Amino acid sequence: MRVIPASEQRRLRWKNDGGWTTEIARDPLAGDAFRWRISIADIERDGPFSPFPGIDRHLLLLSGNGIELDIDGAPPQRLVQRFGCVRFAGEATVDCRLLGGPTRDFNLMVQRATLRAEVVARPLIGSMLIFAREGVEWLIHVLAGHLQAQGEGRALDAATGDTLHIDRRGASGTSRIALDGGGELVLVQLLPPD
Repeated sequence: MRVIPASEQRRLRWKNDGGWTTEIARDPLAGDAFRWRISIADIERDGPFSPFPGIDRHLLLLSGNGIELDIDGAPPQRLVQRFGCVRFAGEATVDCRLLGGPTRDFNLMVQRATLRAEVVARPLIGSMLIFAREGVEWLIHVLAGHLQAQGEGRALDAATGDTLHIDRRGASGTSRIALDGGGELVLVQLLPPD
């Protein structure tokens, strides 16, 4: 269990000049390939998404009036509700239209051959428990507020922009992690493929 501080994030301009990506965390830390990556995208104008073959993508709307996605010619998918989520293949042809100005979105990308993922955003009011099973990783991103995590004989603090990484690969049994605090979280569970 460790905290990835907000100070380690990298902000990068998109190649098509349509927005910015703030890379929160990834594994591995360097190189073009990754097993997983979490980031926040600031979409400033309409345009295509970059392709990521072999990657499954999850996109959650954080702020703004929303977006409409054309994915491989299927009927458009609209994200207009905060924390609404869409999942799609990274190799798909995706065109994005803004529905009334810029948006901010949470992005999760996982290598399909090695991982599958579940992602949800929720408030943290008081206490909640995470049951981290063997072979599973958790990424808990603090969108706003603060949390204290207790488990595995440790206590760690995280604040807005920080991410708690719980890695149970190679561990046995289930670890119980108590989260206390207040604010909003994005919880990502990284699981072995089906």
